[in-house]
Amino acid sequence: MTPYALTVDAGIRDLLDADHLLHRMAAELALPEETFGCTHLVRDDRPRVAVSLSLPSRPLPDTLRERLAGYGAVSPGLPDEVGRAVLYPGVSALTGTTTVAELLAGSAIARVTVLGTPEPPGPETRLVTRDHVRPQWQRDELVLAATPALGGTLVPFEAPDPTPCCADH
Repeated sequence: MTPYALTVDAGIRDLLDADHLLHRMAAELALPEETFGCTHLVRDDRPRVAVSLSLPSRPLPDTLRERLAGYGAVSPGLPDEVGRAVLYPGVSALTGTTTVAELLAGSAIARVTVLGTPEPPGPETRLVTRDHVRPQWQRDELVLAATPALGGTLVPFEAPDPTPCCADH
């Protein structure tokens, strides 16, 4: 990933709330578009979701650390190397339907995998983004997991509005 990172632990217990926090930080702090904002599951005696901010080629501004303190406990570096990216270069253009080639050319995502298949999708394969594309870091590259959908299309594995477990009980 990157050595230029800060982690914020705001005690959040939900991925959706962590996503909202990252979007709020990006807006309120006017973060540069090349900023990566990721969620990280913290599995200890108090399970929660921490968020990280990083830039690939230069340190985050010194003043940012002070400003981030208003959101929670700030620490240097990343909590792990498998963050789930919410903010990343090109994410704002990933709306509607796009092809795999367009997604790879226009964003920081390096690779798309399809669950249940050993081969990557073809470049012309259409991906219905549902305006919710959350790749994960794997071996220093952003990888989007997708699943087959109707009409030979793909959708990101993570749904924008997941049904809670046991919702009908």
